[in-house]
Amino acid sequence: MKMSYYPGCTMEGTARDYAKSLEEVAKALEIELVELEDWNCCGASSAHSTNHGLDVRLSARNLSKAVDLGLDLVIPCPACFLRTRHADHALKQDAKKWDFDEYNPSFDIMTLTTMMAKPEVLEKIKTQVKRPLEGMKVVCYYGCLANRPPQLTGARNFENPDTMDSILRALGAEAIQWSYKTECCGGSLTVAKPDIVRGRVEEIIEAARRAGAVALVADCAMCQANLESRQADLSKMKPGFEPLPVYFVTELAAATFAEAGGAKWNKGHLVNADVINKYLGS
Repeated sequence: MKMSYYPGCTMEGTARDYAKSLEEVAKALEIELVELEDWNCCGASSAHSTNHGLDVRLSARNLSKAVDLGLDLVIPCPACFLRTRHADHALKQDAKKWDFDEYNPSFDIMTLTTMMAKPEVLEKIKTQVKRPLEGMKVVCYYGCLANRPPQLTGARNFENPDTMDSILRALGAEAIQWSYKTECCGGSLTVAKPDIVRGRVEEIIEAARRAGAVALVADCAMCQANLESRQADLSKMKPGFEPLPVYFVTELAAATFAEAGGAKWNKGHLVNADVINKYLGS
């Protein structure tokens, strides 16, 4: 399988571990990711809140690169995905307004987990699992950007998505149903209103714990960083608070694909993430 790939700024900055684990998973699944040449920032979250024209044009430039490749485009960051889908919608409505002679793309734009949850990819995942996560109970946290609004994202199960759940089941874990799958973690307010965000994060973590999960799984770098960093705050501020690790779905996949050893990205977590070793048997 060959796909074009837009990493976005985060994958080359604070989420490098996410990018590295994605590289390993793609290699194991024989998926060739062709990075868009000379891509630029999509503008999330500053451009779209201040300048509509700049917002569309930033992602439109990236889409012009994707048009040249003519391959389905995979975007790991939900914020980048949403801005790109927004620009795609704007171009389809009126390409000339945005200096395109025409815009009739032959490719799809999808999140990483949408791509990994395709039936043929799930079957490939199952063949690569060497150490299934049997007995590991997790909840999948999708956040609010990858699925809503459905008019832009194209998501069918936007209130109860199940792509990550399918992937985790293929890895041998138990993906537990819970009611906070798509609740906002408050990531956009984490600097301006940390008190509000800590409250949101505490609610999400307590809901995961009530469901019986030993960890959360995410595909959004902003959500993952926010959930772990604010749990670190809560651990200092609230005696008795017990944090839960938040793994990237690709971290767990890469760990199960390996012949031996634990999850090598554990050291990058702000919350102790060694719980996976109990289920990998390492």
